[in-house]
Amino acid sequence: MTAHTYFNQILTISIIVFLILTFHSCTESTPGFTAPYPEKEVVLDNLAHPWSIAFINEKEAFISEKDGDLLRVNLETKSRQTIKGFPKDLFSAIPIIVKDYPPRTYPNSVDSLSILGNAGKLEVLLHPDFESTGEIFISYVAQKEKTFALKVIKAEVKEDSLINIVDILVPGPYVPGLWHFGGGLCIKNRQLYITVGERLFFEDLKQGLPIAQDVTDSRGAIYRLELDGSIPKDNPDFGSDAIPGIFAFGIRAAQGITTRPGTEDIWFSEHGTTQGDEINILKKEANYGWPNITSGRWRSPGYVPDSLAKPNYTAPQHFWKQTVAPTGLTFYTGTEFPSWNGNLIVPGLSRGSLWRMVLEGNTFIAAEELFLNDRVRSRKAMQSPDGQLYFLTDEDNGKLIRIINKSKTKQ
Repeated sequence: MTAHTYFNQILTISIIVFLILTFHSCTESTPGFTAPYPEKEVVLDNLAHPWSIAFINEKEAFISEKDGDLLRVNLETKSRQTIKGFPKDLFSAIPIIVKDYPPRTYPNSVDSLSILGNAGKLEVLLHPDFESTGEIFISYVAQKEKTFALKVIKAEVKEDSLINIVDILVPGPYVPGLWHFGGGLCIKNRQLYITVGERLFFEDLKQGLPIAQDVTDSRGAIYRLELDGSIPKDNPDFGSDAIPGIFAFGIRAAQGITTRPGTEDIWFSEHGTTQGDEINILKKEANYGWPNITSGRWRSPGYVPDSLAKPNYTAPQHFWKQTVAPTGLTFYTGTEFPSWNGNLIVPGLSRGSLWRMVLEGNTFIAAEELFLNDRVRSRKAMQSPDGQLYFLTDEDNGKLIRIINKSKTKQ
């Protein structure tokens, strides 16, 4: 080793030590230092696979349990009230493990359901006029004999019950199988956006033109409706045979959908099969390509889908090379983590991931996976009216967790 090389190594080590000591000094001693140090704080537990949360105010919220109830909870007293009066077609069975999962075809009986079935209550969302009307929107899995479909209703919450229930969307057909319903809801400019899954586990169960590429089929799309369920006059015109209300299509299984503060944009997450998970910006009349194009792989070996005559596919804003199963995403605008302002928070079911995505404009430039040493299936991220960041865990003992900045407690 030459003296020059040795000097460079000593210099490098000295710089690294200096930076470590400087960082340690800043984080421990400097007044006002607010470096992100996220920590979980359990607010509520004993939730039955919670799916969604809608804040009424900073203290109260509705929480929908996929395998349980619609609850009105108080985050301070920890009290919870079950909201009754759900439509009788709600299907919320406890799934059963089957030895031959995944089944090659749809199960033909509710006695042979997969443990991975998505039944029950899904999204809950406040009407913009909730304070005066008490109205909410709810998506759930509806049953007709031994077949199922997504259903979206509007209802008034009166004391502990739903009343004045109105069907907003029933994007049939009712078919067997309990997966890929979608069910994500958001409101922008007093219009309701609804994600609807294409409902297939194996791609080749539908030959010919794929479901998600066929606007005469109600599945595999995102809808835009007025708050009373009517069709906006400026919705896309896909032709006389198209399903009314479709705003965009070519979508496999989107669960999360959210608005981006300060813009007119709506963003949504989408599940791939083997990899292929995406984040997209919703665009009018867009075709997001499933299953004809995907960054992942199909489940059906040798599958070759038919194509539209002149397809115009819209590329995702971001995709992962590993399976994430992204769900209920939200943009962060709070003050607890100043450096996170404008970041996209994305929960994932696969491997129990929770992502913080950094953007410049609409371009993803960095991603941080949070809580690597404490993974848990994560279903929904949401910000409270005062800017506190929460997420729901998808467990038998599901939890509502607030993410706090631990570094603030050290000042």
